Amino acid sequence: MRIAQRFAELKKENRAGFVAFISAGDPNLETSLEILKGLPKAGADVIELGMPFTDPMAEGPAIQLSSLRALKAGQTMQKTLSMVRAFRETETKTPIVLMGYYNPIYSYGVEKFTKDARAAGVDGLIIVDLPPEEDHELRGPAKAAGLDLIRLATPTTDAARLPAVLEGATGFLYYVSIMGVTGTKSINPAEMTSALKAIRQATSLPIAVGFGIKTEADAKAVAKVADAAVVGSALVAEISRFVASDGKVSPGAAEAVLGLTRQLAGAAHNAR
Repeated sequence: MRIAQRFAELKKENRAGFVAFISAGDPNLETSLEILKGLPKAGADVIELGMPFTDPMAEGPAIQLSSLRALKAGQTMQKTLSMVRAFRETETKTPIVLMGYYNPIYSYGVEKFTKDARAAGVDGLIIVDLPPEEDHELRGPAKAAGLDLIRLATPTTDAARLPAVLEGATGFLYYVSIMGVTGTKSINPAEMTSALKAIRQATSLPIAVGFGIKTEADAKAVAKVADAAVVGSALVAEISRFVASDGKVSPGAAEAVLGLTRQLAGAAHNAR
């Protein structure tokens, strides 16, 4: 269980982790794979690999565009899993979590997807549009395949709702720090701290905080109280700087994204 092992290591070292999100295949398969392979050395303790989808409803403009760029470049679920297999040829310790929406998984076939994902080297799933009441058809196959099913809690998750969110959750809990979509607002440290205190009374799962982390100061603030800081929009926005209107990718995208990852991961790692 790579996820549990990684968070145990972080706890032993008394530091927060850094979780990096990129969309698989953005801006193209070659560049995306180069970024993916470079993320561990750049400081990513866990990698969230987005499964491109045409209607990513929880995402702000940056991640929506990254998903569309990937699809336009020909990304498929099969190619996403092949990226994970290529990553695992040289990196066996860093956990990979596939993040996205249920439709592509349903279309692929749930049992086939969970088996193929595990065989490729995937460790967990975050399915944004599948609430606990609706995830039974994924929960069983995921558990059978040895995949962690990571649940989302939000500022509106009250004490009455939290038990349902936590039931069957494994790996870690993803706390969405803001109301709204990704990359559009900044975190409120006081509200986040209060929310995490209440959640910790209900679960021993590690808590990763995402949405609204854009700067080193944001990453540091989150890392002081959470088990990990999650950054996605800032990284994919960095990719977009290298993509022309015709889709042509200029050199340097991977180096720039990995450089930003080092900065943000460093802030998270040195926050305590």
